[in-house]
Amino acid sequence: MTKQEDNKAVVVRWFTDFWGETCDLSVVDAVAAPDMLLKYSLHEPRRGRDDIKAFMTDFRAAFPDLNFWATADLIAEGDYVVGQWEGGGTHTGPAFGDFLAGSLPAATGRAMRFTGTTVLKVIDGRIVEEIGLDDGVAALTQLGLIKAA
Repeated sequence: MTKQEDNKAVVVRWFTDFWGETCDLSVVDAVAAPDMLLKYSLHEPRRGRDDIKAFMTDFRAAFPDLNFWATADLIAEGDYVVGQWEGGGTHTGPAFGDFLAGSLPAATGRAMRFTGTTVLKVIDGRIVEEIGLDDGVAALTQLGLIKAA
């Protein structure tokens, strides 16, 4: 396999096991670099395996049905893999304060569904950074944290 195919395989595993319907946090140790950067517009940037695991643990507790899936083929060039996705979930769990635009009280019952594009950098089979541009306005509007225009 080429380097790009290897990198795509790492990203597919990450998207499936970390962001997919069920989360297996052991994938963080398996494919994330020890100081991996995870950065999206909705949340504070996260760095390192423990911080990333804590983020996902809290996110999934608040949104137990959280799920993201690919909407286009992955594109790979050099150390980078780009993916388009859609996802969301319903806030039926505890209060959640990780959104930059505000916090949710426990179990609001509000659902969010939004899209995004993510660029991942993979070095020697490890993800060193995941930087995504998501439609945070759609998610935050659906959750009632910002008002629609």
